[in-house]
Amino acid sequence: MNNTSDIGDQENAATPGPRRLQRRSLIKLTAAGAASVGVLAATGWTGSGEAAASSSAVNRKKPDLPPGDTSNGADNWYTSNRVTVQKVSFKNQYQMTVVGNLFVPKDLNRGTKYPAMVVGHPMGAVKEQSANLYATKMAEQGFVTMSLDLSFWGESAGRPRNMVSPEVYAEDFSAAVDFLRTKKFIDRERIGAIGICGSGSFVVSAAKIDPRIKAVATVSMYDMGAANRNGLNHSVTLEQRQATLERAARQRDAEFVGGRTEYTGGTPEELNENSTDVDREFFDFYRTARGNHPSTTTHPTLTSNSKFMNFYPFNDIETISPRPMLFITGDQAHSREFSHEAHRLAAEPKELVVVPGAGHVDLYDRVNLIPFAKLTRFFRDNLK
Repeated sequence: MNNTSDIGDQENAATPGPRRLQRRSLIKLTAAGAASVGVLAATGWTGSGEAAASSSAVNRKKPDLPPGDTSNGADNWYTSNRVTVQKVSFKNQYQMTVVGNLFVPKDLNRGTKYPAMVVGHPMGAVKEQSANLYATKMAEQGFVTMSLDLSFWGESAGRPRNMVSPEVYAEDFSAAVDFLRTKKFIDRERIGAIGICGSGSFVVSAAKIDPRIKAVATVSMYDMGAANRNGLNHSVTLEQRQATLERAARQRDAEFVGGRTEYTGGTPEELNENSTDVDREFFDFYRTARGNHPSTTTHPTLTSNSKFMNFYPFNDIETISPRPMLFITGDQAHSREFSHEAHRLAAEPKELVVVPGAGHVDLYDRVNLIPFAKLTRFFRDNLK
């Protein structure tokens, strides 16, 4: 199944709306520009202050936030009367508490065993941002699903808050599989995973060493290692990378003797005349009522962010075979290079789906663009 698909040729394909971000000169983005993609590139924006405290799963929309662009059916806060939701928690193998939302179809027959999947949120986000939407939509199709907060983010444990730890992130996916396999109404041998944005690389990392994950789909994937080492389109020089590591090392010295925690990367808190198109794309989701949630900042700690430099999720990606992989990206996505590269390196069976008119963040919540029908067919076919 070495396929590359244009979702525009498939059934129920969406037609892009009138709004389309101006993607000017993205290939020329420097590390500073790449940092603003909601992930963290080398010499990006730096802020300081305490990370947001954990919050309940309920979206407390701030009345002073702009509404954001809700074209193409943007519906991050989608709920369904066909699905029940239960908050759950469990320990990973580091004995850290991971918190998730379990979505179960209301017509589920408890005497039957059902396929299930874990859904991971974008890097620096929480389960209420994008992951809940995907989990709800897939539960409507008859799957038991779980969105989870990765450790150090949202309601899951981990100190300091907003810490980068790729190994722990991958472990969280496996711990979610541990939990699902204990449920009598779930078929232990039919569990898959969806990773959105940075979680795409974390679920790949988990699947390489956890054969219980039977099928993997990624959406708007970021290879968080390559994004930090190289920036978008390999725009980061070796000198810039070394300067980033030096800066993180100096900050470790400062914090060890009691200095204030520093944060880096992520979505800017405000826009100005120098803001890039990528800045504006992420701002429209994370800093507006469209996707804002009070328990996230998207800014990881500066000292931990350098750990991504040692993260190579695509190394040995071919060993996931014969378990199938599906990579979904937008043809306008600034991150599309990562899905294309993963598809190139993966072994059969694999498929790349390119959504016409879709940018990176569009596939977080724009229901009219997200190919849920394709995801449904992929998991029905491969979690038999």
